[in-house]
Amino acid sequence: MVRKKQLPIFPDDYIEDKAVEYNRSKWMERNQKRTTSLTIQYLFDEKLNNKNGTGIKLGDSFLILDLGCGTGYSSEILIQNGFKVVGIDILYDMLSKAREKKKSSKDLKTLELILADINFLPIRVNSVDHIISISSYNFITHKIENFGENVKLLNDTGKYINKILKQNGRVVIEFYPQDDNELKIFNKSFINNGFEGFMVKNNPNQKSGQTFLLLKKKM
Repeated sequence: MVRKKQLPIFPDDYIEDKAVEYNRSKWMERNQKRTTSLTIQYLFDEKLNNKNGTGIKLGDSFLILDLGCGTGYSSEILIQNGFKVVGIDILYDMLSKAREKKKSSKDLKTLELILADINFLPIRVNSVDHIISISSYNFITHKIENFGENVKLLNDTGKYINKILKQNGRVVIEFYPQDDNELKIFNKSFINNGFEGFMVKNNPNQKSGQTFLLLKKKM
């Protein structure tokens, strides 16, 4: 979740009454679903194709891991686009709302939801086609103030994300770095652990604000 002037406080702005407010917000629903649709476009970006031009094609029934799925807005859009989806979230209050949607919607019956930490994913090696994350990757180091520990956690997570992806797997991370330094740290956690790709920002000179990392697993 992103506000116009500042990032929300994690986890305070996503639990108890705040989780209910989030789930009822029409603005949040439109924003998250619109961002997810854009993320799907980025997932199939031709610039991520191999040197011979080959890549993945929209329409294939891929298994997508939705990191930080929250109340399920992003997972809904993924399923509507024909993907099989496993949604991961660390907050019970948020995930419970996604489970309620699954129970009440025939379209979401195939959605699998797991209460888990992005940094410690209970996912088998080489089992996921692609991964997306909408507005949640910022928070995976929220308890860590030490710079070295921060970098280590990000690198360990990036390394395991690489392991659970199948060959040709892609990752699209939408997040909100506070500054250029944080942007570089997050980017390096992937580039140094078997990924290649690029960033997309509204402004090429932008150092903070909404940023997309478009990545693919190296051959």
